[in-house]
Amino acid sequence: MFNKFQTYLPVAITAFLFAGCVPPGGDGKSGGAAGGGFQFIFLGLMILVFWLFFIRPQAKRAKNQKNFTENLQKGDKIVTIAGIHGTINKVNDDGTTLNIETSPGSYIKIEKSAISMDWTTALNKPAAEVKK
Repeated sequence: MFNKFQTYLPVAITAFLFAGCVPPGGDGKSGGAAGGGFQFIFLGLMILVFWLFFIRPQAKRAKNQKNFTENLQKGDKIVTIAGIHGTINKVNDDGTTLNIETSPGSYIKIEKSAISMDWTTALNKPAAEVKK
């Protein structure tokens, strides 16, 4: 979470600095048409920034997670969000649960939503070749 805070901190500082800006030719007190136009533009830019940096990436990640869980098959090696490593033994008929084998002869029934996409991808990532 701290990394996300560091990533968006410059955006927040910039927005704070622009919040006190006065439009060219305005004294900041009139509140006339020129000031109102600037405020609407600024509001639109703030909405755009929130959409670009918060809403869009979260929706994209949710879509990727859904595709990941739908494509799980028997034999796939997985890691749960609790850190349990295992191999999928059976995709149950209800479509939302799996039986995984954690060690030979030990089986656990888990929800598909409990599988970590990041850790599973890292586990299945091919080892880098050793440079000679």
